[in-house]
Amino acid sequence: MFRRASVPTLLVWLSGLATLILTAGLIRHLAPLGTDVVALQLAFSPQHFGHIVHSWSPDELQRYRQHLPFAVALALCYGTFGHLLATRTPFFAHLGAGWLCFATWSLPLATISHAVANGLHLWLTAAPRFGLPTVYLTSAGLSLFKWGMLIGFGLVVVYALVRKAE
Repeated sequence: MFRRASVPTLLVWLSGLATLILTAGLIRHLAPLGTDVVALQLAFSPQHFGHIVHSWSPDELQRYRQHLPFAVALALCYGTFGHLLATRTPFFAHLGAGWLCFATWSLPLATISHAVANGLHLWLTAAPRFGLPTVYLTSAGLSLFKWGMLIGFGLVVVYALVRKAE
């Protein structure tokens, strides 16, 4: 017969499923913009940011701006998933304390960076703001940190799977 899942395990699965669904939806929504979405996230200067934004039509810019609240929801889902996977399941239990600490906090930290960067992008795409290079630098730095944490978490998952298979 089926064993009833504990509430924390159910939350891990639900947050993981929500992450997958939101990721698929956002990929589909942003597909017409191509790789410019990632390039915009990593635009460290007003000129680079402006070059990308001004290459989009008004409808494309609106499409980008419309995705931002859903991207924050995605960040909340993946942050919850990562934290719960690390703290409420034995998935990383066979790794050392440092790996477990990274697995526990990498996605919640990525969530915060993602949300702040998206807030800045919402503000920066509302009107030209070329006199604020520090804001563009901050936004891109937060996005770079987010991507680093996401990739790092993925690598720790792979490492945990390899170690478990040994």
